[in-house]
Amino acid sequence: MASGDAGFPTAAKVGNKQLKLNQEQVVAGFNQLREQQRAVASKCSELEMELNEHRLVVDTLKDVDGDRKCFRMVGGVLVERTVKEVLPALEHNMEQLSKLIESLNAQVVAKGEELTKYREKYNIKIKGEDDTKGTDSGGGKEKPGTQGILVS
Repeated sequence: MASGDAGFPTAAKVGNKQLKLNQEQVVAGFNQLREQQRAVASKCSELEMELNEHRLVVDTLKDVDGDRKCFRMVGGVLVERTVKEVLPALEHNMEQLSKLIESLNAQVVAKGEELTKYREKYNIKIKGEDDTKGTDSGGGKEKPGTQGILVS
């Protein structure tokens, strides 16, 4: 009988190992969602700077004669064009950038909502975040059985 007991781990060990693994997976999932949101926000910021550059160039070229020469970078190659050829292309690019930025902003908001739902589902608390709302109502103690995960 002793040999049969030695082959199986106790329920507590299995439970603790499984709980730890689940917490690690939850934290990894949360960090992945946060990183995805940051990446989309970063791309959005980059495109907004590009849109501002386009706007600056368009504003400058509007006051210039349409037959005047200008140079444009196309695929890493500098090409000579006229203002009347370049201006409509720049305005079209600005429209497309604006639409893309709106789409990315919507993605950032959606990721934020997804992060919030994920935090609520797994009771994740961020290190350094105000946790007064949870401790004031319960007299400074958490409800039994509700264990949170702390993420730095």
